[in-house]
Amino acid sequence: MRRREFLAAASAAATLAACGSKAMPPLPPGTLSGANDTLGHRLRQHDFPAPGETRRTAVAIVGGGIGGLSAAWKLAGSGCDDFLLLELESEAGGNSRAGKNEISAHPLGAHYLPLPPREARATRQLLAELGVLLGDPEATRPRYDEKYLCHAPQERLYTNGYWQDGLWPTLGVPKADRAQYTRFQDTVAELRQRRDAAGRREFALPLALSSRNPKSVALDRITFRDWLLGEGYTAPGLHWLTDYACRDDYGTSAAQTSAWAGLHYFACRDGEGQVLTAPEGNAWLARGLAQTAAGRIQPDALVFRIEQGKQQSICDVYLAAENRSIRIVARELIWAAPLFLIPHVFAAPRPEWLAGIRGAEYAPWVVANLTLSAAPQTRAGYPLAWDNVLHDSPALGYVVATHQPLRYAPAPTVITWYRALHEESASRHHRLLQGRDAWAAEVLADLSRPHPEIRELATRIDIHRHAHAMIRPLPGRLWGGARNGFESGRAGIQFAHADVSGLSLFEEANFRGVLAAERTLARLGVSYASSL
Repeated sequence: MRRREFLAAASAAATLAACGSKAMPPLPPGTLSGANDTLGHRLRQHDFPAPGETRRTAVAIVGGGIGGLSAAWKLAGSGCDDFLLLELESEAGGNSRAGKNEISAHPLGAHYLPLPPREARATRQLLAELGVLLGDPEATRPRYDEKYLCHAPQERLYTNGYWQDGLWPTLGVPKADRAQYTRFQDTVAELRQRRDAAGRREFALPLALSSRNPKSVALDRITFRDWLLGEGYTAPGLHWLTDYACRDDYGTSAAQTSAWAGLHYFACRDGEGQVLTAPEGNAWLARGLAQTAAGRIQPDALVFRIEQGKQQSICDVYLAAENRSIRIVARELIWAAPLFLIPHVFAAPRPEWLAGIRGAEYAPWVVANLTLSAAPQTRAGYPLAWDNVLHDSPALGYVVATHQPLRYAPAPTVITWYRALHEESASRHHRLLQGRDAWAAEVLADLSRPHPEIRELATRIDIHRHAHAMIRPLPGRLWGGARNGFESGRAGIQFAHADVSGLSLFEEANFRGVLAAERTLARLGVSYASSL
């Protein structure tokens, strides 16, 4: 829905409420939260007090998202305890943080992890350490703790006034379109099996392990939508699903996404379709990583200046809770914050870094957690799936926080609604800044189509905004050279954010963090067993 259409619909609804006999009930209460942009925006003014204390450490990690936490996990697991992780927010975890109320824990961002392929060795090792992957992490098809495997029904699609199982639109779809579905699925199955002469997959996860086949890499120069049309795919249902997939994983429409990234979404895993999840989304993974760094995470810490020397890095850090600055002197530096912050923090950013950042775009996200007095009902009377998607919606649908504990109606529940702002940049910025009530009204309007009773059930709506949730894999960003200056790192500094991969996925952030840590361990002369 475009902004003009939404405002027109809101105006019409208000008029009907005023003219009708029954007034629209007031919006339920709630909060508006998000990243600490007030503190982050101070980087533009640099109005920080001078450091009054100096601390020394072997390794400073800047950023406590999954990349930074993964670096800390690998350092600690290899016996290197002399590190400090500096995190802007009051809690580490990045896009994998969670909230909690009297009903349930619930995600504030990422909410699931597909079963990782064999190439994602570090992620499998982590899952084994957490007791979720059972047996050999190197097995082709390892077993997983059923507590974390998503229970059925896993996903449903609301289309043409009905709920259907799965996300491929099938209701009323003609035979010719279904044939295109089959052809696309056969193509994806073939891509999953394809290997180059070195044994590398065409589309691997992590991305760095993918084949460099020139024909495949060339797909990064066109959009996914153009590739589909060039291959003769015209079925509306297929175009909807591929667009939904890009918005879901990349915050970007198929018409804007690199064709390489679009095919990677479908072909990088083994096609099992199962996911790991919990009421709090991926927060349990962030906690699992963070527990190894206990006592070495400094929250509410904004790194506002970094000066690199030949033997050390000097990091000036503002401690917001104490309203004072300290100086961290580190032998090695791991940058695990988003790459776009580099020009604002580094005293002398390298030209190749600035070139790599130029043209990068980030997708904002809005996440709404609705506390409901009872679970909404489907027209067919079936219990809700974990993931419930609305076909004719700019949003991505919602997940049910109480699905894993198998708590169905009539008990209270929390549902988490997702909206990636994939529109043009000016519109994205305007929409992100609208207030809590405007977002709550939009959420209720969207969900009232399958659930007319949603407004009466909602007792609270909390909105969480991610201004720079994920880097967008636009054409040319993955294999056009933009990432080269960050992939290899250099003496004294390694880069550990998923931005380095160009795909904002858990496995990518985990890989980048572990790779940065292993390179740092080697420079420090600490022996380790590689997790990659």
